[in-house]
Amino acid sequence: MPARVADLLDHARTESFAGRGAELRAFGDALSGRSGHRVLFLHGPGGIGKSSTLHQFRLKAKACGRTVIALDGSEIDAAPNAFLAALTAPLSASFDADLPGFGSPATVVASGGRVLLVDGYENLGALDGWLRQTFLPGLGDDDLVVLAGREPPEPQWRTDPGWRRLAAILPLEPLGPIDSAELLARAGVSPGLRDRLVALGRGHPLAMALLADATTSGTAPRSLSDVPDLITALLECLVREPPTEAHATGLATCAKAWLTTEDLLRETVGPAAPEVWTWLCRRPFIVVGDRGLRPHDLARDVLDASFERRTPDRYRELHRTVHDHVVAGVRAAAAPDRPMHAQHLLYLHRRSPLSATFFALRSRGTVALLPGTPADHPAVLAIVERFQGPVLADFAARWLIEQPAGLSVIRSEEGLHAFVMHLLLTGGAPPSAGAEPPDEIGPAGGTALAELDPATRAALRYVERAGPLRSGERIEMARFLSGVADRESGPYAVLAGAVSSILEWVGGSAVWSFVLTSEPEFWGPMFDYLAFTACFEVEVDGRRHVGFGMDWRRLPVEAWLELMNEREHSGGHGPPPADLLRPPAPTRAAFDRAVRQGLRDLRRPDRPGGLSIAEVEAAMSAIAAEPKGAALYAVLNRTYLRPAASQEAAAEVLGLPFSTYRRRLAKAIDRLIEVLWANECDPEVSTVRPGE
Repeated sequence: MPARVADLLDHARTESFAGRGAELRAFGDALSGRSGHRVLFLHGPGGIGKSSTLHQFRLKAKACGRTVIALDGSEIDAAPNAFLAALTAPLSASFDADLPGFGSPATVVASGGRVLLVDGYENLGALDGWLRQTFLPGLGDDDLVVLAGREPPEPQWRTDPGWRRLAAILPLEPLGPIDSAELLARAGVSPGLRDRLVALGRGHPLAMALLADATTSGTAPRSLSDVPDLITALLECLVREPPTEAHATGLATCAKAWLTTEDLLRETVGPAAPEVWTWLCRRPFIVVGDRGLRPHDLARDVLDASFERRTPDRYRELHRTVHDHVVAGVRAAAAPDRPMHAQHLLYLHRRSPLSATFFALRSRGTVALLPGTPADHPAVLAIVERFQGPVLADFAARWLIEQPAGLSVIRSEEGLHAFVMHLLLTGGAPPSAGAEPPDEIGPAGGTALAELDPATRAALRYVERAGPLRSGERIEMARFLSGVADRESGPYAVLAGAVSSILEWVGGSAVWSFVLTSEPEFWGPMFDYLAFTACFEVEVDGRRHVGFGMDWRRLPVEAWLELMNEREHSGGHGPPPADLLRPPAPTRAAFDRAVRQGLRDLRRPDRPGGLSIAEVEAAMSAIAAEPKGAALYAVLNRTYLRPAASQEAAAEVLGLPFSTYRRRLAKAIDRLIEVLWANECDPEVSTVRPGE
């Protein structure tokens, strides 16, 4: 017998179908009686594959000799009589039964052993109670019903003891990578292009079908923005027109934020937040979790791309609101919740060089950064020794004794996954020229260890050259970072380094931050994106390490966050724009030159800004109080504060040979510079500041 068009369509649809093994098994078990389920509830967002899965159910049932009735809820009025009438024609054709009136549910079950497939069940919400309480209980014990819709089932399907046993709820999730690649292969996509399209399609069957069509008929898209028609088609499947502008903004908020809470909605949609929250919870592509709402990955991508394309100004404004909300959360959250808020901020950096590495973890479940404990120390030291050698392991052990609170870890029931250790360093007088660093930790503790450790010593020397620390100022440094299995470049190490650094940079008070890495080729692009600079290199135990740093005195954290807010949009990179930078802190050499010039100009009426007479007088008074300081005070006084007509005249007034006067003046100027420099680095001890 020649094949009909319907048979050809069935064959083509089967050839293009991939995945859904669990759902097909559940249907087969119900069909054969291996399970007691008489109703299967299939639900998921538009385009996720409900109709194609129902089609496979139909073919499977027909192959088993069952009579199949397929209905589309979008073509039926949500009323009992309309639903029963819709069954009349197919049942009459199937059973040769005379069912003109279809007056009662009992008539429907006369023949038994049938399979009823109802697509578009979200259109029949008003019938849900009638079907559950009246129609379905009247079916035969070997009849099987599948209800497929966008919305999850009403709670009564789960809470009623009877339906809890007889109904199986099957949420359709995105396809996994293997099934996605198979679907693309069946659509004719060449092997070399499948990985890219799998990443873009995110397991959404309709998206991958459309991407496959675009690829086989033209050029393979590199992003969703390359195929605006695809975005439009997916939006039509995923999202019905939001009822109000507030609902549309709520959708955009969900697309932008990692997790959307009602608190965040209050900032983006105002008083409509409770109503929008309830509406979002009912969207089939929104997952409701303990901490908030999140859309399925493809829905997020499509909504975000659409919102940015349609209203770019509002898109940037919304991004700013979410960004500020998350930063405030990092700063205000209780200690256990701060890493979660830091991950929220990290999620906004979806265009950063390492975003793919971080987001690879999301498919493995929730991971959290936790404070390290003494129980973690042996494993941490073993990892440092394995990847960095015994010398670094020895330094790590000493720093764990000195600053144990600096250790953070990612661990699970399986054990340790990664760790990071941040150190806090304070300034101190560097060792004298030619002196060797200490060979052991002395009573100064962290100060001595910082001079002993080549990496921290290099950081301290770099800061001294760039403009030394003032009293109370600190350097923060990520000194040790590693995953258990994959050093610094594994996803767990990336997460540990990124989250801990956000906590230090956004919520901390250090004036310098450094991150030391032995894999600068991997981390370099990320630090370029973050506007950090490669400041120094050190070699420890034969391994090269690079320290990337940021001077927060020149680029305050708030200005850096502004820059990052922009780069979250653009994915830009490179050093911060010059207009964002404050003038550099003075170096000792520059300060020395400025003081000497300031003394020469001290009494000039047209002198430029510089040293004030008041601060010189205050410094000289301090010198005068020192042992043998009176002579230094006198020579400074007669040279600069109450100057004689010339240096020769000053020497004569002081009763000194001119050569003695010159030696004493040089010594006095050096001492004056030391006092003024101490005031510059430790303003709290100074009674007079420049300009007073």
